Amino acid sequence: MGMVEKIRIAMVKRGNISEAALARQVGVTPQNFNHKMKRDNFTEADLREIAGALGYELEINFVDPETGEKV
Repeated sequence: MGMVEKIRIAMVKRGNISEAALARQVGVTPQNFNHKMKRDNFTEADLREIAGALGYELEINFVDPETGEKV
């Protein structure tokens, strides 16, 4: 599952927030946000802002597929 799909799920779970409303919450234009959504092109800082605006925490891990250990 890509980040765009995760963002869309979180938007729905938080009251069906629109892309434009989320864009304004994170301080970017709706057009810029829409372009990033189309390209699935977010920096870690972008993702932290989005997660915070939606009331979530961002967790990024490398996971060993054999042991399940997170690095």
